[in-house]
Amino acid sequence: MSTAVPVVPYHGNLIQDEKELYRFLLSCQEKSIDHGKSQIVSFSQKINLIDPLAVLEEIIQPNLLYCYWENRRKDEAILGYGVTKSLTLDSPHRFSQSQEFIENSLNHTLRVGEVFNGEPYWFCSFTFFESELNQNTPFPAATIFLPQIQIIKKQQQCILVVNCSINPKINLKLLLEQINYNTQFINRSRLKDSIDSSEKSSKNLAEFYPSYNFKSAVASALKSIESHQFSKLVLAHAIDVIAAQKFPIVASLNNLRKQYPDCYTFSLSNGKGHHFIGASPERLISIENQQLVTDALAGSAPRGKTPQEDHNIAQTLLRNEKERREHQAVSEFISQRLFKLGLAPHCSPLKLLKLSNIQHLWTPIYAHLKPQIHPLQIVAQLHPTPAVAGVPTDIACEQIRQYETFDRGLYAAPLGWIDFQGNSEFIVGIRSALIQDNIARLYAGAGIVSGSDPDKELAEIQLKFQALMKALL
Repeated sequence: MSTAVPVVPYHGNLIQDEKELYRFLLSCQEKSIDHGKSQIVSFSQKINLIDPLAVLEEIIQPNLLYCYWENRRKDEAILGYGVTKSLTLDSPHRFSQSQEFIENSLNHTLRVGEVFNGEPYWFCSFTFFESELNQNTPFPAATIFLPQIQIIKKQQQCILVVNCSINPKINLKLLLEQINYNTQFINRSRLKDSIDSSEKSSKNLAEFYPSYNFKSAVASALKSIESHQFSKLVLAHAIDVIAAQKFPIVASLNNLRKQYPDCYTFSLSNGKGHHFIGASPERLISIENQQLVTDALAGSAPRGKTPQEDHNIAQTLLRNEKERREHQAVSEFISQRLFKLGLAPHCSPLKLLKLSNIQHLWTPIYAHLKPQIHPLQIVAQLHPTPAVAGVPTDIACEQIRQYETFDRGLYAAPLGWIDFQGNSEFIVGIRSALIQDNIARLYAGAGIVSGSDPDKELAEIQLKFQALMKALL
């Protein structure tokens, strides 16, 4: 990703200096008039330490487009909301078109100030399938947006980023009012780690509706595996939960980040009242300073109730031929796809990723990136991995459409962000739920291979559902 973004050094606080900010924006507009093109201007400043989730609690509403992202292991939380520039696609070329959109936007972006980590972020979400989506699917095949307001909290520091699109016709006074409103509101916010959970109560009784007979689908898939049509199929299950009250999005996110601190807590909206939230353990890619890390994550077992029981379960998982075979297929797939991009991946020794209610076989995979490779080129190569589709992936995806009676939407799909330097992080949207008002669709999946047992696979699915149930209800 070689696009260079010009940076204008500014040693004051331009965002808070209204007169100076107006003069600067006016000069940008005059240039826009001369060239007949719009320009994105991105300002950044350090602010008092605040909790981005607490800000989301104050601003969340059905028509707000936003993305929330938190990785507690890295002490990192990011919130972006409002739209400066956006793209939605329903196209088989969604990854390359999204890449082109971001690169074109960068060519017309000017950064003001040199605040460390104060970069504009493009937030990205892609559905599992690229085409033939159900007409009622709330999210398009691809959504890319640059937020108006972005709050980045990293290692006990907080940065506010304001992104503006300046064109010949924009009302600068109205734009200044919007910037002032948001900056003053955020500056009044404080660090708050205890989100109000008063909406959550035992009165939020729920009814559950399974999407289809999961066990019979597993049994049918096993017959196909025995006849060598494919060697692995990841079957997802969905249950619809209808509650007496609206599901509290922010309180649920707060529960997820506390209960599953080793996962990526996330939530994104479509600006039409739908929210996709979850706590995913699976990183698809992480890029920092041209260094790529991706995870092979497949093969699961529950946690033990005592340290000794937990150790015994872990050792059994590490020796389990079926689970290791499933995991190896994912690891080899990722390595082969990275080789296709001209990279030289290095696999770490097999490890265990221990979460609060489940443990997985885990192989981190590393590679040094070439500057010309864009993050979305890697995402396009890796999605879907055998961990969420099967082996071979093309046949597995056809079988998924046959067996599953619901639309996966964003479930098990790439969700993430890209900054102006090409740093990026994408996760796989598992352990997730689609929420609208008092209706939630919960998703979970299991890898079916030779030797799988329908009862045990259903038990694994139910274990994953429990994690979401505990946070939502």
